[in-house]
Amino acid sequence: MQKRVTQHLSANDDTLAQVIAEIDWPEITSTNNIFHDLLSCIIEQQIHYRSTKKTFARLLAKAFLDELTLDNFEEFEERALGDVKLSLKKYETLEGILEFFNRHSPDWPRMNDTEVRETLGSLSGIGHWTIDMILLYTLERPNIFPAQDYHLRLVMEQLYGIGTKRITVEMKKVAESWSPYRSFGVKYLLAWKEMNKQQKL
Repeated sequence: MQKRVTQHLSANDDTLAQVIAEIDWPEITSTNNIFHDLLSCIIEQQIHYRSTKKTFARLLAKAFLDELTLDNFEEFEERALGDVKLSLKKYETLEGILEFFNRHSPDWPRMNDTEVRETLGSLSGIGHWTIDMILLYTLERPNIFPAQDYHLRLVMEQLYGIGTKRITVEMKKVAESWSPYRSFGVKYLLAWKEMNKQQKL
């Protein structure tokens, strides 16, 4: 699959072809745990796969946990969650997530992207960006394009010369040629951004 994806992206986007030539295949191991990754997004304001502050990881370590589940959430709450100042809205979102997972056990892998969006979107406080992160990293869907992602916007402004007035429209237009592998285009661009950031340190 890797060869098929890189050939398709390179053939359809000269800028992305240069990025692909510079960096390795952006391989990320999923937790396959939507509960865990949702709470990462809510607590840290970033999904842990991309976090540099590692706030969520430190909280897990303090609670002596490797991965957060519905069964061990009480331990996490007692040992670590009090160390983070969360807004009332975030607490309400956490409570909504807990209530949902206590009542439901969706078969996420069998759900299509639209079904996942509708299910997660029904939870108060869960927006488009968070749902995109779950689809992109946790469920590893191949054709996700998180146009609202701040870091993706920055790198596409830089590489594609996209202006700020119609940036979402222009970003989506660029990514059309990546389909059905837009997720991999996104991961390549974010990996390129991180590589350049490390080189400047």
